[in-house]
Amino acid sequence: MNDRMAPLSFNNLMKWILKDSDTILGITPLYKLTQMDTPTFSLYGEKLELPFGPAAGPHTQLAQNIVAAYVAGARFFELKTVQTLDGEDLSVAKPCILACDEGYNVEWSSELTVQEACEEYIKAWCALKVIAKSYHLGDPEGFIFNMSVGYNLKGIQSPKIDNFIENLKDARHTSIWKTCIHWIYNHMDQLPEVDELYISQISPHVSTSVTLSTLHGCPADEIERIATYLLTTKQLHTFIKCNPTLLGYTFTREKLDAMGYGYLSFDTHHFEHDLQFNDAVALIKRLQVLATEQSLTFGVKLTNTFPVKVTQKELPGEEMYLSGRALFPLSISLAYAFNQIFKGHLRMSFSGGADAYNIVSLIQAGLYPITCATTLLKPGGYNRLRPITELFAKAMATGIIKEAPSLPLPLEPLQDLIHQMTSDAYYVKPVKSIPIKKVSGVSPLLDCTVAPCQKGCPIEQDIPRYMRLVAAGQYEEALRVIMDKNPLPFMTGTLCNHRCTTACRRNFYEESLRIREVKLEAAKKGFDAIKEAHPTPPDRICNHKVAIIGGGPAGLSTAYFLARAGMDVTLFEKEKSLGGIVRYVIPEFRIALKAIHQDLCLINQYGIQFETQTKVESIQALKDKGYHYIIVATGAWISGKLKIKGTDPLPVLKFLRQFKTSPHTLNLGKHVVIIGGGNTAMDAARAAKRIQGVETVTIVYRRTKRYMSADQEELDAALHEGIIFAELLAPVAHEKGTLLCQKMILGATDAMGRCMPIASKEALTLLADTVITAVGDQIDQSFFIQNQLKLDHRGFAIHSKDSLEIVPNVFIAGDVKQGPATIVQAIQDAQSVASLLLQRENLEAPPSVTIDTGVEPASKGLLQHAQKGQTEANRCLGCDHSCSCCVDVCPNRANLALCVKGKAQILHLDALCNACGNCATFCPYESSPYQSKFTFFSTLEDFESSYAPGFVILDYALRILEIRLTDGTVQTFTPNSKEKFKIPELIALIGVFFSQYPYLMLMKH
Repeated sequence: MNDRMAPLSFNNLMKWILKDSDTILGITPLYKLTQMDTPTFSLYGEKLELPFGPAAGPHTQLAQNIVAAYVAGARFFELKTVQTLDGEDLSVAKPCILACDEGYNVEWSSELTVQEACEEYIKAWCALKVIAKSYHLGDPEGFIFNMSVGYNLKGIQSPKIDNFIENLKDARHTSIWKTCIHWIYNHMDQLPEVDELYISQISPHVSTSVTLSTLHGCPADEIERIATYLLTTKQLHTFIKCNPTLLGYTFTREKLDAMGYGYLSFDTHHFEHDLQFNDAVALIKRLQVLATEQSLTFGVKLTNTFPVKVTQKELPGEEMYLSGRALFPLSISLAYAFNQIFKGHLRMSFSGGADAYNIVSLIQAGLYPITCATTLLKPGGYNRLRPITELFAKAMATGIIKEAPSLPLPLEPLQDLIHQMTSDAYYVKPVKSIPIKKVSGVSPLLDCTVAPCQKGCPIEQDIPRYMRLVAAGQYEEALRVIMDKNPLPFMTGTLCNHRCTTACRRNFYEESLRIREVKLEAAKKGFDAIKEAHPTPPDRICNHKVAIIGGGPAGLSTAYFLARAGMDVTLFEKEKSLGGIVRYVIPEFRIALKAIHQDLCLINQYGIQFETQTKVESIQALKDKGYHYIIVATGAWISGKLKIKGTDPLPVLKFLRQFKTSPHTLNLGKHVVIIGGGNTAMDAARAAKRIQGVETVTIVYRRTKRYMSADQEELDAALHEGIIFAELLAPVAHEKGTLLCQKMILGATDAMGRCMPIASKEALTLLADTVITAVGDQIDQSFFIQNQLKLDHRGFAIHSKDSLEIVPNVFIAGDVKQGPATIVQAIQDAQSVASLLLQRENLEAPPSVTIDTGVEPASKGLLQHAQKGQTEANRCLGCDHSCSCCVDVCPNRANLALCVKGKAQILHLDALCNACGNCATFCPYESSPYQSKFTFFSTLEDFESSYAPGFVILDYALRILEIRLTDGTVQTFTPNSKEKFKIPELIALIGVFFSQYPYLMLMKH
């Protein structure tokens, strides 16, 4: 596998750009800035149509990256930093990027040689000059290239970097400039409106400005010497990139902790050795005077990335560099500090966490130009510039932004930003951060499109299908799709822990789709139609009767799946009403009884016989009554016990049941303490808060909120209702209205990634008239013991490895399998049991509901919140129809989506890939597309040094290929061997590549 990029020749670059008329390098639609839309911005004495673009990083390393950014809407380009250490001499650990939430990287300058970098920038400059004109994308003079150099004066003064600077200041004497201009002259027939006069007027002055980047620890006097050299000797408009460490360790630590980033690990080292704030102010003032004397622009760039420690093997090495939304609070705080000191008389450009959410506010604050990096690495890629351009255009049209910021810069907008971000959910990290769930396994070589939400659901609901139906207003049809696999749409639409949302690709845009809420919407609006349809209960086509013990979610679901397939089912429930824990324990402020009854109404249509107030104690007695199959789904009704000195705690299930049936009989005193950190503990706390006479409710947990098992929304609800969270405490004794607790500290992480609590020598006392324990409910083992059913060491019934069968024809489902679980897990168990029974009886489940609609998936842009007149379902991306995520997120365009027989298939281009790992981060599978997708290798050497499936051309004219498959076998392919090839679809894929991208096949030749 190659981890070094191979720059394209200008010829091949232009052929790729000109391949289609409506898309360039996979970017569509092309952003076209009309004369009427053009704002009056300028910088460095040059016109700037839009004051934003990509930061020095992955998106400005290759010529095609810069072109892709331009056609998506960028107009300012901070070129990737060059230094004397370059090319093969620069060792970069791979993967080097991780941007699933806030961003991290372990690379900081161009991986190309300095000469190659210079040539890439000149190629990009020439390409933009002609496509701006030919495609009417904007003013060919309306974009700016900004150099970035580092990291010390000696290196910047070296011949290598000096040539780089001088060649970008005036490229006309370089061979690459001559090559590009010559190509343009020879291909004017392909470039509308580009003639000899226009070509002769293309400016060779690629860049007249520079952003100085220095390494952490660079002395103040060295920074000043470099900036002085750039201003005076090189005559460049100069901005100094500042490090967030200027804010000081204490401020930075407290700010990040307050914003929810307490898990970021760093010490005082960089803060002590980096440039200090007062020294920065002094040198900036001197450089401002110097720049004025030279008639040049001077300012600061906010900010560089921030070094944090690698603690969870996020990236190789011991230290990585933070960017994105976690950096935003620091960058804004530094901007505010500078603005105060300089009273607005300091030019500041911005990069730390800039994106569509803050672009307008940043420009209102006078911060420009603005560059982005982390946001462009996420799904959507360069197309994420589209909402930025739209928001900016709207701000200009409405007068929110009237003109380019000028000195002095206002202070109030920065104050507003600082105030806003402290409470904005976009910037404040949730207490609990649930990793984005991926589809298990490596992505298929072909046809890899998948809906992660569906695969993330334990019962694999066809979520995209019912989303489209709800979006189209076809609620009855949507509910039928849901009930194909889920008989409890009201319960799951209200209480489901909805892990589908952690897999939803919308997480990478703004926030996940509210799938659970859409399910409930379909249930509510489709209920009457399905109820009125009065389906005829199916004929009983099986002589074997089924008994189900337990009327909770597991029992009800199993009864539904079996009865609708034609089996004779009787469900036994010891309580008066059906619903189990949901009916008798979960408070009504979480789910109304009406919702439970609506689910029961839907299930009741299938001819199931319900025997309530009937406690089953003997399995043999059921068999004697003729029941051939028996399913035990009795739930987990025994509260977990916690041994502490003094008064025994009140069991949570006993408390919640009493709260639901007769809350007026509860006398808890003034101060209530809940022990536990799960959803049941949150229910108990919120319930206790509603009891008359209770003044304070405190949740005691031995770790922090971050490690609680409760869902984020349940934590939020408890916090909103004033529940007190006493973290890092372990209860010891409850006596005389007080609870003695031992203070804990967090140690090393366990196998689940949670920090182990370690007891300290300190103690703490809490007021506690009543202590309720919610530390893990258990199943009633007596039933299993009485029926001579074996239990494992944890107290759960031992069942077959391949099924939920515990003894012949006796099965378990729900909580009795492994303890308290979710409703959807109970439905999953029900599906498993029902599937096995139907198979044994040679019965078939009803055919899956395949109703669909022609509603188009939502745009893959940002800010796609439900608009007026739409439903939440309109935000669905339709991932079951298309993915191409690896194509979007690759800065280098190293993944192609080729249309093969009507389907999009992915082909990876090894020569354009530097193994940054970004596609692996966002692939819906536990997969790395740059390692696992079918790959084109430009040379036999690259092919033989890799293990990835793919091909190399041995003879282009004769179409002789060497092909490696996923099993590692290598086969020489010729046109004559086509019929013998194992996977003909791959030959079709290669054929499309041959016909559409012949110039990319010879990129290294």
